[in-house]
Amino acid sequence: MSTEDYLKDITEIKDMMNKSSRFFSLSGLSGIMAGIYALIGAAIAYYLVSISGRDYLILDGKIFSYILLDLIVVATLSIVTAIFLSTRKARKNSETLWNSASQRLITAFLIPLLTGGAYILIKISSHHYGLTGSLMLIFYGLALVNASKYTIGNVKYLGYTEIVLGLICAIYPGYGFWFWVLGFGVMHIVYGSLIYFNHDR
Repeated sequence: MSTEDYLKDITEIKDMMNKSSRFFSLSGLSGIMAGIYALIGAAIAYYLVSISGRDYLILDGKIFSYILLDLIVVATLSIVTAIFLSTRKARKNSETLWNSASQRLITAFLIPLLTGGAYILIKISSHHYGLTGSLMLIFYGLALVNASKYTIGNVKYLGYTEIVLGLICAIYPGYGFWFWVLGFGVMHIVYGSLIYFNHDR
């Protein structure tokens, strides 16, 4: 067996190990759609606050309940879209959506995300909600970085961006809404577009 054959075999083995440990069916289009949903949700939230006549939210107010529902709808649409498009991509690549790699990916992603969500709810319940936007960005970024080792490596750069935006947002809490729009809306569209053109196509 020649040196070229050995190198070819090693490359094939490396590819097989890589595919078994990483989830490559993450859809870039789902990132684009998540960003669009976030922008639409942000526009609705901005409108709701503007018609209330205040530039802040009251936790027990009706507007706050509407905005909370708005966030839930955005998150639900993003998750459903990601599952649908990733399933379609997995079938196209002759892969299964629910495998050991995707399970590790979800576990790594949810641990920081759920921890951050619980912490944010604790802070909100004690009426400390000035840094909510910052905390959402930071914990979401940490979740992406933690999960990046089980999927497309570029995911970690989106995570780093979200963390940096969250830290800057903590310095300027009065602009939390706009940092949220930039992080969850614009950055998702930019990242999703890069994944779509570099990997999906």
